[in-house]
Amino acid sequence: MLKKLLVGLQVPQTQTDNDRPRVGIGMDASVTPIPDKPGTSLAQTTDFFYPLVDDPYMQGRIACANVLSDLYAMGVVHCHNMLMLLAVSKEMTDAERDVVIPLMMRGFQDTAQEAGCLVTGGQTVLNPWVTIGGVASSVCSQEDIIMPEGALPGDVLLLTKALGTQVAVNAHQWMEEEGDRWNKIKEITTKEEVKAAYRATTLSMARLNLIGAKLMHKYQARAATDVTGFGILGHAKNLAENQIKAVNFTIHTLPIITNMVKIAKGVGNMFQLLQGFSAETSGGLLMAISKEGAEAFIKEIKELEDCDAWIIGSVDAGERTAIIVEGPTIIEV
Repeated sequence: MLKKLLVGLQVPQTQTDNDRPRVGIGMDASVTPIPDKPGTSLAQTTDFFYPLVDDPYMQGRIACANVLSDLYAMGVVHCHNMLMLLAVSKEMTDAERDVVIPLMMRGFQDTAQEAGCLVTGGQTVLNPWVTIGGVASSVCSQEDIIMPEGALPGDVLLLTKALGTQVAVNAHQWMEEEGDRWNKIKEITTKEEVKAAYRATTLSMARLNLIGAKLMHKYQARAATDVTGFGILGHAKNLAENQIKAVNFTIHTLPIITNMVKIAKGVGNMFQLLQGFSAETSGGLLMAISKEGAEAFIKEIKELEDCDAWIIGSVDAGERTAIIVEGPTIIEV
């Protein structure tokens, strides 16, 4: 539905005087050539959402990491400016506002500084609900950008963060509310398991994809996206459709946060986790890369961040689509 709505923003493809196309609708960030600066483009993205964790500071960090992730998915490792978009709930008391909002703003700014940039402005409004997000911008040369279109048959698919974030944050909320949905899953999980998954999820969502983007350049990734609202299969399909070569993406392995599979199954099919459509927030980079490059990437990201990455699929000649094999291998993380 969202992809259909985006069609209304499409314009005919044009080439600039330095023969560089615009990139925008449907991919992670817009890339617009700067007419009077040959070889230079503006890469820009925006994102915002409702709070999904209890800690305001961590929510600010997650929101900032989520915005920057779209630049990193394009291989853009330097963000030159950030704006923050913040809606303060009209339902908050003065005391709640004076504690929560500064913590969210500090988390956002701290993460921007970790990425090497500053928040220099934005917009703050009153709203029925709290929302937080931002705009990230970078002026790039051609070699700064990895266009999401170069996957080749024989490449592998690599993923840098585990799946299941939506399941984890929802299970934590159900645990606190102790309502009908918690009653459905409390026989198959424990509060300790839910809390552990929630902590792991919070840290994962707040982690920048910056190192992953740098390693994409080092090991010559050929196309990438970040896994967010469309789920792993939704984003894989979107990326496959954008490839120059007619290729298929086949996903055979799903790294998932520990205990999230059984919890997702415990509430029916509402998340579509194993089908690949469970939404993720500030998810990992999904990239097409050579097998040798993937193996070196996995080794180095473990050394630099003590975080795992996984080969989850293959790139084959095909029709620019993506599938998850029947009975994929599940890795609990």
